[in-house]
Amino acid sequence: MAMKGVIASAVRTVASSGSSASSTTFTSHLHASAGSKKIVGVFYKANEYAELNPNFLGCEERALGIKDWLESQGHKYIVTDDKEGPDCELDKHIPDLHVLISTPFHPAYVTAERIKKANNLQLLLTAGIGSDHIDLKAAAAAGLTVAEVTGSNVVSVAEDELMRILILVRNFVPGYTQIVNGEWKVAGIAHRAYDLEGKTVGTVGAGRIGKLLLQRLKPFNCHLLYHDRVKIDPELEQQIGAKFEEDLDAMLPKCDVIVINTPLTEKTRGLFDKERIAKCKKGVLIVNNARGAIMDTQAVVDASSSGHIAGYSGDVWNPQPAPKDHPWRYMPNHAMTPHISGTTIDAQLRYAAGVKDMLDRYFKGEDFPAQNYIVKDGKIASQYQ
Repeated sequence: MAMKGVIASAVRTVASSGSSASSTTFTSHLHASAGSKKIVGVFYKANEYAELNPNFLGCEERALGIKDWLESQGHKYIVTDDKEGPDCELDKHIPDLHVLISTPFHPAYVTAERIKKANNLQLLLTAGIGSDHIDLKAAAAAGLTVAEVTGSNVVSVAEDELMRILILVRNFVPGYTQIVNGEWKVAGIAHRAYDLEGKTVGTVGAGRIGKLLLQRLKPFNCHLLYHDRVKIDPELEQQIGAKFEEDLDAMLPKCDVIVINTPLTEKTRGLFDKERIAKCKKGVLIVNNARGAIMDTQAVVDASSSGHIAGYSGDVWNPQPAPKDHPWRYMPNHAMTPHISGTTIDAQLRYAAGVKDMLDRYFKGEDFPAQNYIVKDGKIASQYQ
């Protein structure tokens, strides 16, 4: 399929993936003033991997595949991976940029201080989902619009969560490590390898990703629980066979596996501290592809070292990229990776298409899809409140 056709297909996919979501309808428009715009994109550098796949759009080298399109319309598009430190490339462009594009996988942290320096800034776009790298209160106070490509990588993340559950339950990592090290010790794996069938799996958060995970777990004949601000649609809840748990602390000790699927907000930051982890069943397995800061870093290390957490897997860290001395790299029984779950090639095509669509609407003064707004007209979307 030609690239143009792939992008068009991805736009339709993203639009349909969010069509059933409940969201606030905004009536005003974000009007781009006339003239050339300066757009800055912050993406991870792919180096030698950039040329291995023509659809690898989420890296600095390909920059969502929109550079020619933007420049053909007279706009300036600056792309960098240098986002931190007093002399970083991003800060050189903060005073006069109009649009900043970033991703959760290599987040440009948009602080209140940076927002104050951004005299021309109008629009903050997240290529993917999850805009907690932005100070949303400061953005709202400054009258900025924040939007993300809702639905673009929910399938990618849900599939990854299911994989991580199985990796932990079946004790896969030690087996792989044995082979790499030239060993063969079946007992070293089998003494803590289990079937997923019959286990109780609870998700903390049952939004788009949480629901997809529960649907994918149904064929494994697990006992499925979920905790969220609101209940799933009763018909879907019955189809999945999931049970709503209003009290998080009451759900935790019931679960053999806990999956974190809630956004990072002021309320969820540090949600799983020492006290809450202690309420989990001894030997619990935890998967977290949501945000690293939802967990108390040291509490996870301590519980993993004591065996209270029997396995921890995820792709999110606090901060990102994770420093070389981050303790999660070295704690026992983990299956951690860099932040990769939502940046599959398929997801990249979808969020690249979604960003292009929103930029086109911005230039024309048209509304974005309602579910994409995180901050609009000084109001923060409900899931971040």
